[in-house]
Amino acid sequence: MYLNSSLTQFENLSLEPNPEEVDIDKESIELPLLTRPSLPPSPNGDGSIYLAQRGNSLAGQKSEELQKTLLGHRHERQLVILQDFPDPDALSCAWAYQLIAQQYDIKCEIIYAGTLSHQENIALVKLTNLPAQRWTMQNLKTKDLSSYQGFVLIDNQGTTSQLLPAVQQAGIPLVVLVDHHSLQGELKAEFFDIRPYARATATIFTQYLQAGILKLDSSISQHVKCATALMHGLRSDTNRLMQAQEEDFMAAAYLSRFYDAQLLNAILQANRSKRVMDVIERSLKNRIVQNNFSIAGVGYLRYDDRDAIPQAADFLVTEENVHTAVVYGIVHDEDDELEVVIGSLRTTKLTLDPDEFIKEAFGQDSAGRFFGGGRTGAGGFEIPMGFLSGGNENSTYAKMKWEVFDSQIKQKLLRLVNPRDNPIQS
Repeated sequence: MYLNSSLTQFENLSLEPNPEEVDIDKESIELPLLTRPSLPPSPNGDGSIYLAQRGNSLAGQKSEELQKTLLGHRHERQLVILQDFPDPDALSCAWAYQLIAQQYDIKCEIIYAGTLSHQENIALVKLTNLPAQRWTMQNLKTKDLSSYQGFVLIDNQGTTSQLLPAVQQAGIPLVVLVDHHSLQGELKAEFFDIRPYARATATIFTQYLQAGILKLDSSISQHVKCATALMHGLRSDTNRLMQAQEEDFMAAAYLSRFYDAQLLNAILQANRSKRVMDVIERSLKNRIVQNNFSIAGVGYLRYDDRDAIPQAADFLVTEENVHTAVVYGIVHDEDDELEVVIGSLRTTKLTLDPDEFIKEAFGQDSAGRFFGGGRTGAGGFEIPMGFLSGGNENSTYAKMKWEVFDSQIKQKLLRLVNPRDNPIQS
């Protein structure tokens, strides 16, 4: 029922260049030469490399468009906004964008509102000195947003960031949007590159690098560390390359010339914390299994333990006779007195589209923004609790509140898990 329609959506997008070409004053800036990698014809004549050829052509075109966009914004300051809980794909691509923008004297600050709680994400940032900053909603009030001339969204479309509304209210325009998730809304960006069929945003950015927009140099430590981060992001979003496509392998092959294997291994060897193991144990105790779906609510979690939820989903989906796992809990941010229901989905079923499944299950808010979405094999959702946030000092009330949300989420999921009881027309 949930057949992946991402490729069809992509093919309906116009890829024709803008006929209104603008003469660009290059001043004294020296541009990197953009080249389009060519592929040899398929020896079998079966068109098996058609997608890869199209990907290279699109990458060359998009690299040129991005170059023109950056030329028009040289000497400016930009905010690169990541999802509240950024993953390796988002972190690495934001860093790659920052390095690309530096060539045009554009100063970028990479920011996120949540926290890094996954042990591999913490290791990635610490071991590479990846320049990402946490901006909470409290300290956002102390920032002078008028000093920024544009903002950038990478590996998200603003639906998973608390920072977006404040940045938009400040009148800062969206300059660049690069993502591999399905369309989440109607954001207008000067440059956009949304490829729902792509397995990782890291693949898209590596294609930009291959096209020549930034020449990586293995003698430059920052380049080596960024290439290592991109390799980690690509590996993470393709399930250790097990779900990789040809273009992902080609991107990995290119990064292999520059990345530090020993550094990547150190990142991957980071140990799970005891709190993460406790959440996984809770998901095992609370799970229900129906029609090969495993569904588990894990109760209340601290904000810093949020990334235990996707790790628990990764674990549950490995159970025998389970093809899809959904784990969710109420995450509490003591600093901002904010509560939100956060969930993760993992699936090995090829005909189940996580993006369509989550959107069908949880729908949209009053502004028309979906509560979640996904990509191949994985998805997530965030549902603000609004007026019901807080008040957990009373254990009876906290228990009752959890039972209500737990029951409601299970009901929405089981409506799709048991379609014979509740048929859904796709």
